[in-house]
Amino acid sequence: MANTSRRSGRRTGPARRRRWPLWLALAAAALAALGWYFRGPITGYSGIAAAYSARVACSCRFVAGRSLDDCGKDKLAGMELVSLTEDVETKSVTARFPFLATETATLRDGYGCVMEPWEG
Repeated sequence: MANTSRRSGRRTGPARRRRWPLWLALAAAALAALGWYFRGPITGYSGIAAAYSARVACSCRFVAGRSLDDCGKDKLAGMELVSLTEDVETKSVTARFPFLATETATLRDGYGCVMEPWEG
């Protein structure tokens, strides 16, 4: 009797199993190409998110006197990836967007919280 899988045109066995690395590589290449194409907006928005979070958290922490954990609740929707750290001695808050942006805001007498100069 003949193999029914060959009559139906479907491949089975090792030949079918070897396709997934190719599809995985194609998907990774497509994602990399999209990331490269949209690199400007991605880095821009991540920098803005970090700067905004640092400025708001610095004011919340050192002007309003709230804890940094409580200030983290003031982040806007979509900024969940931004992490906050504080330096009590210099009265500054640093916000980091993973792998893309880091911004610091420092309390200055008479000016409130101001952003550190950009290095870019």
